[in-house]
Amino acid sequence: MSGTAEMTEARRARWAATAAGALLALAGLAASALRLTAPVPALVPAAYAVGAGACALAGVLGSRGRTRRALWLLVGGVMVMALGDQFD
Repeated sequence: MSGTAEMTEARRARWAATAAGALLALAGLAASALRLTAPVPALVPAAYAVGAGACALAGVLGSRGRTRRALWLLVGGVMVMALGDQFD
């Protein structure tokens, strides 16, 4: 693979990690805000907020080229949000 193709692939990975982190962070914050208005245990909106924070951090890491760490942090953030959803 040539150097230009590798740079293009790395750039796409950074954009994908950044966009996924931002999108999941916004979705988590929206879900947390919606759950705050409903009569649910306090753990539920907190889990969404923590998961959203992890996804936002993953977006930052992705933008700096740490795409592998960003991917695992995205997975962890979504798992925390899913766990919080189980208590709903």
